Amino acid sequence: MLDKAAHENFPVAPFFIPRAWRTDLMAVYGYARLVDDIGDGDLPPGGADAELLGLDRDRADDALAMLDAFEADLRRVFRPAAEPRHPLLRALRPTVHRHGLDQGPFLGLIEANRQDQRIRRYATYQDLLDYCELSANPVGRLVLGITGTASPERIRHSDAICTALQIIEHLQDVAEDLRRDRVYLPAEDMKRFGVTEADLAAPRGGVRLRALVAKEAERAAALLNEGTPLVGSVHGRLKVLLAGFVAGGRAALRAVAAAGHDVLPGPPRPTKLSLLREVGATLRREG
Repeated sequence: MLDKAAHENFPVAPFFIPRAWRTDLMAVYGYARLVDDIGDGDLPPGGADAELLGLDRDRADDALAMLDAFEADLRRVFRPAAEPRHPLLRALRPTVHRHGLDQGPFLGLIEANRQDQRIRRYATYQDLLDYCELSANPVGRLVLGITGTASPERIRHSDAICTALQIIEHLQDVAEDLRRDRVYLPAEDMKRFGVTEADLAAPRGGVRLRALVAKEAERAAALLNEGTPLVGSVHGRLKVLLAGFVAGGRAALRAVAAAGHDVLPGPPRPTKLSLLREVGATLRREG
């Protein structure tokens, strides 16, 4: 889990935030990561997670059954008399009760992964935004809950940032997603730019695909700009943490642009130096 956290575009729980926040943020990240691993079929082999959740080991490859069992175990986190089966959920329980976190965001992440089993193409950009409401926005709301800073305006700004980060990740992972038989580029936009799924399977992106990626990157940048006032609404180390989230998105977009918007050879990733530069720029703008 720590190795996966290190490969995100943004700092998950950096050293400079209070230790209690780090513990709680990693508990939430671990939850979100495990849900995604169940939905993507990326659990370690052997079926140990299935057994922990009360399923036969041979059902570890049944993503929907695993998600149902995981949701049932999640609900034990919120029932004082019940003990979760999975150790990750037992570790999450103190975080939930310490901050009075609601079930809603956790359930949203599970539902997003259920949707990934049923829906593998998105007709419109609005359809993709609706998916991000389940797959990405709950994480930002949990961060605000852990730091005690939630308000309607901050949630709105957080949602814009989280949706942008999800779209950016989809742009970086076009080739990997296609190998999983998933396409997160809206069909209406692919048609407008004359891009087919065969184009997504090529070794390198053609002119039309690169133009499409540039358009979706522009949309993600606009969402980041819409959400950036969240950074200026808080103070201290939380301001730096949130600036890191925004900066991670902006640095990733710069990496995509530096690759000529050709994302097919491999996910363009920002360097640590570019991330630090974007953190500084974001803090100067929102200071």
